[in-house]
Amino acid sequence: MPRAALLSLHARIEATTRDVWEDERLVQLWGPRFNVYAVAADDLAVFALGTMPGDARGIARAHDLAARLSDQLAGEAMPYDDVGLAMGLNPNALRYAAATGTVLIRWVGAGRTLVWVTSPPDMDAGEARLELARRYLHVFGPATPESFGRWAGIGAHESKTAFDRLGAELITVWTPVGLSWLLAADEAAARAEAPQPNAVRLLPSGDAYYLAWGRDRELIVGEEARREELWTSRVWPGALLVNGEIEGTWRRAGANLVVRPWSALTATGRDAVVAEAESLPLPAVGPKPISVRFEA
Repeated sequence: MPRAALLSLHARIEATTRDVWEDERLVQLWGPRFNVYAVAADDLAVFALGTMPGDARGIARAHDLAARLSDQLAGEAMPYDDVGLAMGLNPNALRYAAATGTVLIRWVGAGRTLVWVTSPPDMDAGEARLELARRYLHVFGPATPESFGRWAGIGAHESKTAFDRLGAELITVWTPVGLSWLLAADEAAARAEAPQPNAVRLLPSGDAYYLAWGRDRELIVGEEARREELWTSRVWPGALLVNGEIEGTWRRAGANLVVRPWSALTATGRDAVVAEAESLPLPAVGPKPISVRFEA
């Protein structure tokens, strides 16, 4: 969700304000796996067309829904649940039109997401998928076609074809969980000594730092019991990052944060967590200051 995107930006960029997710240089869309994404406006085609189905039926459905949505909206923006019902559809079905790159949204809370249409992007869907694969590998690599397909919500054939077409741009990498691929352009960065990480960051649920499935999760968190705490069967908690490693989880309700470290924090470490929590660019939570409670 865009508010999670806001916290992800805050974890990486100094002086991130609570309204930055509304910057006109960002757009919101139903992107990979139909999740809500906030991306650079210039990247709309990559994150939309890159998820276009590979079969004729799926392509036709996306374009048909986009055309019907455009006719229904007639240049206006409406809550997506209202326009879906007006079209005689389950509102969630409108997400299939997003792969055309003509559907933009603005998340304003559960069930009240605004939706409108824009001009189709000037990019081939196949080229968009290649660029989406490059973006995925740059952030998540080393990775496999299977993990790319799962992240992007596309078929196994489409994900494998994308990796095959990248060809000479990739190198093979052996990892503790098997053979993977990396962008050749990223090899030097992968081999370089890592910079000193910031002491503490509170990553939101679904942050790209730990957005992984299957055995890839073993590369991020070694202990199985801890993986079960982080990647739950329902909404994931946020991740507590300490000196570049995930060392616990956190959740928020209003102005109250509950932090569950996996090992004892020093007094300095606890103070750093509180300071990070107090700096989060959260939406207005009323007159109450941010409160942090540590639980075992």
